[in-house]
Amino acid sequence: MTLMILGVCAIVSLLVGIATEGWPKGAHDGLGIVASILLVVFVTATSDYRQSLQFRDLDKEKKKISIQVTRNGYRQKMSIYELLPGDIVHLAIGDQVPADGLFVSGFSVLIDESSLTGESEPVMVNSENPFLLSGTKVQDGSCKMLVTSVGMRTQWGKLMATLSEGGDDETPLQVKLNGVATIIGKIGLFFAVVTFAVLVQGLVSLKLQQGSLRSWTGDDALELLEFFAVAVTIVVVAVPEGLPLAVTLSLAFAMKKMMNDKALVRHLAACETMGSATTICSDKTGTLTTNHMTVVKTCFCMNSKEVSNNNASSLCSELPEPAVKLLLESIFNNTGGEVVVNQNGKREILGTPTEAAILEFGLSLGGDFQGEKQACKLVKVEPFNSTKKKMSVVVELPGGGLRAHCKGASEIILAACDKVLNSNGEVVPLDEESTSHLKATINQFASEALRTLCLAYVELENGFSPEDPIPVSGYTCIGVIGIKDPVRPGVKESVAMCRSAGITVRMVTGDNINTAKAIARECGILTDDGIAIEGPEFREKSQEELLELIPKIQVMARSSPLDKHTLVKHLRTTFGEVVAVTGDGTNDAPALHEADIGLAMGIAGTEVAKESADVIILDDNFSTIVTVAKWGRSVYINIQKFVQFQLTVNVVALIVNFTSACLTGTAPLTAVQLLWVNMIMDTLGALALATEPPNDDLMKRSPVGRKGNFISNVMWRNILGQSLYQFMVIWFLQSRGKSIFLLEGPNSDLVLNTLIFNSFVFCQVFNEINSREMEKINVFKGILDNYVFVGVISATVFFQIIIVEYLGTFANTTPLTLSQWFFCLLVGFMGMPIAARLKKIPV
Repeated sequence: MTLMILGVCAIVSLLVGIATEGWPKGAHDGLGIVASILLVVFVTATSDYRQSLQFRDLDKEKKKISIQVTRNGYRQKMSIYELLPGDIVHLAIGDQVPADGLFVSGFSVLIDESSLTGESEPVMVNSENPFLLSGTKVQDGSCKMLVTSVGMRTQWGKLMATLSEGGDDETPLQVKLNGVATIIGKIGLFFAVVTFAVLVQGLVSLKLQQGSLRSWTGDDALELLEFFAVAVTIVVVAVPEGLPLAVTLSLAFAMKKMMNDKALVRHLAACETMGSATTICSDKTGTLTTNHMTVVKTCFCMNSKEVSNNNASSLCSELPEPAVKLLLESIFNNTGGEVVVNQNGKREILGTPTEAAILEFGLSLGGDFQGEKQACKLVKVEPFNSTKKKMSVVVELPGGGLRAHCKGASEIILAACDKVLNSNGEVVPLDEESTSHLKATINQFASEALRTLCLAYVELENGFSPEDPIPVSGYTCIGVIGIKDPVRPGVKESVAMCRSAGITVRMVTGDNINTAKAIARECGILTDDGIAIEGPEFREKSQEELLELIPKIQVMARSSPLDKHTLVKHLRTTFGEVVAVTGDGTNDAPALHEADIGLAMGIAGTEVAKESADVIILDDNFSTIVTVAKWGRSVYINIQKFVQFQLTVNVVALIVNFTSACLTGTAPLTAVQLLWVNMIMDTLGALALATEPPNDDLMKRSPVGRKGNFISNVMWRNILGQSLYQFMVIWFLQSRGKSIFLLEGPNSDLVLNTLIFNSFVFCQVFNEINSREMEKINVFKGILDNYVFVGVISATVFFQIIIVEYLGTFANTTPLTLSQWFFCLLVGFMGMPIAARLKKIPV
């Protein structure tokens, strides 16, 4: 709006100027304003365009989804963009259906079609109802799907063609800063109206003294127009339209850089919110650990053994033959993974890291995956989910008869067993001694930070039908396996960094409590004064007990998705924490939604979890989460730096023009000059200060949290100190400038105004350097690493020289002598020791 008003001003100025003074002399003022408007518009449009390109790149990255596909007889991983009709897609719980297709085979498939139909009830898909639609989500089960149509020809594509996707909503900080901008704009409007009234009153008084109140010339009209232009420009300078621009620039810059650091930001607001995080609730598997799993210990037929690549075959020979047969049948049939031969003729294991580790172990025992699969016919499958913490299958045996196999969390499977295989491979009742031995083995494995799984089976009656539920008791325990998942390198250091930054890290996992405690101690999460608790115990606590317990919880094991959701909700609402939560499963979606920042895993995460998240951690690494927190803090502090810089310019420009207009009847800074100052403080200032990269010192201060003030006392101290200094410099020049520089003759006023304008700009240039650090005295540290900052400062100085020395008629300036230039530089530089002194004043 202000630029439009200035545009009208420029047109009137051109018309009046040319009418009174002729072309080209009368057009100088008007063309100067036009040039300034065009420059502001061009720079803003360019930065907006570059930003939109960045968002477009990020949007492409968001939509990159890989899926398991069988094509030309080979099962392989490929992007959803490469899908073709005729491909067979393998879908599992948590996947998004990538195309329209038909159900080929599968078990217990429930599809959530709410994104397409709005119906919240999931739909059962089977051979009677075989239609699968793009954009829907697999809520339960697993299946193979024949692709029939892709891209814009799918139902989802046709729906999308009728919609145009909107951009991101404004972030909380943008909303807050828009409020600040509105208040400052209103103050500026008030000052502008008063300034205009005072200037007009001065002109009218002069006309009264001269007795020419009734005769108005073109010069008077031009003067009135100049007064109006000054008033409008005061509003332009006062309205900090650069604030939202700085936020967007800073967020866009951070998003681009975070992408290089393996973090994909889905929602802009998450960048800044992560900077305020006080708690991180992290998964264990794949986030704190590497997710490269291997079976290293086993307990079969009541005997514990260490496993390595060299001794797997000897382990096989030590076990009774019936036990080995049962074990391989369980491993190769009760699995969500698959052993395939790839296009290079090499054997490849597909599936989750846990499934892959168990299949690898089965193969090392000499098992034949395809042979076992063909020998038994699958009758029913209940896929693993984090509520039941187990996977079960029913198979029809080669000689007839049915058998159910079950594997999962050791305590849960063991509780369902009443028999066990003894050292001779015979089925015997599970007595107290055997139970104690197995529990001790499980605890021993877990205390060594191993993930434990129990395998069991039960013989079924011939009357079992696929519609019947798989039994939950009466099982025979085959044995326990211990899977090693090493802690990721750098996690311990990252946790320590979080602690020094005032961020509490909590581990929330579905694993055994002893495994969780061992890993948590190794990572530095569990301390002597912290508590490790199991989900079932947590659920039983009363409200009063939770209030006392939650601040001390550092590890929650055997947790259900609901426990995670409850913990996050209490931390946010009761304790006022800003909570970041990691999740990878479909059932993590509620907790990811509830958290202030949801962090989904890019490798292990399901599409449902990724859609619920604000940030996707592309390498599933905890250290990346800490990097996101560092960037979040960087965004917040960069915007604070910019606001400090901008408010200083606002305060000085307002006060100088207002007081000068009231006391002398003229404004020392013209419309064109004020527009250039506005350019420096808005667009160029935003570019320079909003793109400062983060440093490790950011993680040594406390988080802002939920209730922190954006404009801090430190900022007010720096703003008021710098404003007072700059105001004194300009006031000194206005009152003493002519006598100090011996300015005489008709050109003296123009030289003085140029000196004031030049000094004001150089004060801003050095203040921009000062604003790089709000509390530290050394503002030059790392300055050369930020090419954007150096470029902006250099460009500002270069254009200032051009404006003063060569654009006199447009900018109302005149060339200065070398001593006058030196004075302006010195005045600007003197702001730096003053800023250093200000930073020592405690607040």
